[in-house]
Parts: sequence; C-alpha cells; structure tokens
Amino acid sequence: MITRRQLFKGFGAAAVGSFGFGGYALAEPWSTRVTRYRISPPRWPAGLTLNLAVIADLHACEPWMSVARVRRIVAHTNALRPDCVLLLGDFVAGHRMGRYSDPVAHNDWAAALAQLRAPYGVHAVLGNHDWWEDAEVQRRRRGPTPAGLALQDAGIALYENKGVRLTKDGVAFWLAGLGDQWAFWRTARGGSRRHRGLDGVDDLAGTLQQVGDDAPVILMAHEPDIFPQVPDRVALTVAGHTHGGQVRLLGYAPIVPSRYGDRYVYGHVVENGRNLVVSGGLGCSGMPVRFGSPPEIVMIELAA
Repeated sequence: MITRRQLFKGFGAAAVGSFGFGGYALAEPWSTRVTRYRISPPRWPAGLTLNLAVIADLHACEPWMSVARVRRIVAHTNALRPDCVLLLGDFVAGHRMGRYSDPVAHNDWAAALAQLRAPYGVHAVLGNHDWWEDAEVQRRRRGPTPAGLALQDAGIALYENKGVRLTKDGVAFWLAGLGDQWAFWRTARGGSRRHRGLDGVDDLAGTLQQVGDDAPVILMAHEPDIFPQVPDRVALTVAGHTHGGQVRLLGYAPIVPSRYGDRYVYGHVVENGRNLVVSGGLGCSGMPVRFGSPPEIVMIELAA
C-alpha cells in the first residue's frame, strides 16, 4: 500500500519535473473559493435564518499560510457578512510541515483572526495540531495550549466541551464546541508514536447537558469522527480536519485521517436525518500540496 510520505514525495517530484499535475498541485494551495450550502434541518424554527462562515485548518506558516494571507481570508470572510464565524481548529502547522515552512508567531495569526466581524460572534475550537505542537502540553496531558491562549488573548471565544445560548430575531439557538478527539498521543512503552493511539479531551454528553431548552443546537467539532454519536437533538454538526483528503484523484482521496475512511471526507453528509458539513479547510498538512481539494471558506445558510 502506498504511504502518505510516498504519495507526497511523488507529487513533489512531479512539481519539479513538469508544469502539469505537479505545477497545479503546488498552485492550488494559494487559491481560496467560497463553498455554499443551504440546509433545512428537521424541526428548525420557522422564524430563524442563520448564515454561518466556517474557517478550518489554517495551518499558519510561512510562506504557505502567512499572516498576510490570513488577513486576506479574514477580509474575504467579513465581506460575506455572516451571522457567526466558526473556527474549527488546526491554527498551527503540523510538525511535518516544518520541513517545508517556517512558523508564524501565535499572536500574529491570532491578531489577524481577531479582525473577523460577525454580529453573533466569532467562536473557535482547537484541532489536534494545536495540541500536538507543544511537548509540555503532551507531557502534562492537559491545557492550556499556546494556540488556545493566543486565541483568548485576541478576544476570540474558545470552546472546549462548552455551549452558549444565543438569540437572533427573538429566536434562540445554541452553539456548542467539542473538545478535540485526537488531543494526546498515548504514552505506552515501545513502538513508534504512530502505533500508540490517541486520546481526546472531548465530552459530547457533558457538552450537550448544558443545553437547557429545546432551541436548535449547532455543534462545532474539529474531527468529523464524532458524528455517529451525535444525537438528532443536534441540528447541524460542522467539522474540518480531513482537508477534503487534501489530494483527490478523480474524486477519490487516497489518504483520509479518519477511522471511517472516506465516509466523512468532505461536504454535506446526511445520515438518519442528521446533518454534517465537513470543510475542506484552507491550509496543508504534510506537504504544501493540494490537488482536487482547493482551499475554501464555507458558508452555510440554515433556514426552515
């Protein structure tokens, strides 16, 4: 079976050797599109229309996701005039991106995100790379994380198994943020890290226990793998993490970081009347290559 490393090395070679597939794969990470969904969840209140902007997987680093580019994404998002902005984690570059990029200071990318504007707020959860980047966080197996502190210092609401009740046009709704499901590498002895497994800080039941009435719930999660456990009490789950596969060949993603394979790789998924939207995200992980999965800002209109 082809490995992730072999796949990305092959794309790198193609980029050097041609202006075809490889050239496009290196150019695509610099683009940004807007992908729109209109969803009518079951039992959605007739008097409530919500427009949500979803930003996922920035992976801030130079030169691929510089502060200047984050500012452009912020300006683009503000121009879409969302009611809420949902930030779905992985603000920092993955450790393997260090071979191809330089870090961006946490306070710099967070300050750029602080310029997001929405009448019902900017709300964030952390992703796995936000937990993995700091060895001390992994050692003590708890936060706070540098990325989380930067977000809070910038005035952005950060959620870890927490819900908040908001009201628009006199109609209430809940916004809930799930803790990351891949926060910690297990510390079992022997073997490489990749074979030790992962532990999360997620608490779905505890998060939803905070919902005190029958108003609709929107759940923010970094990884989409939680979706089979989400009850139909939740009107919409939004997630990132997969990058839409990051590399998709004829619609097929050879590598998807999910226990469910390509079941939740990208887009609007409906299962048993429950709705999930998985963003393809904006940045890169592993290598600065995207193909068939261009970076995107996601806009979701929720209405009856």
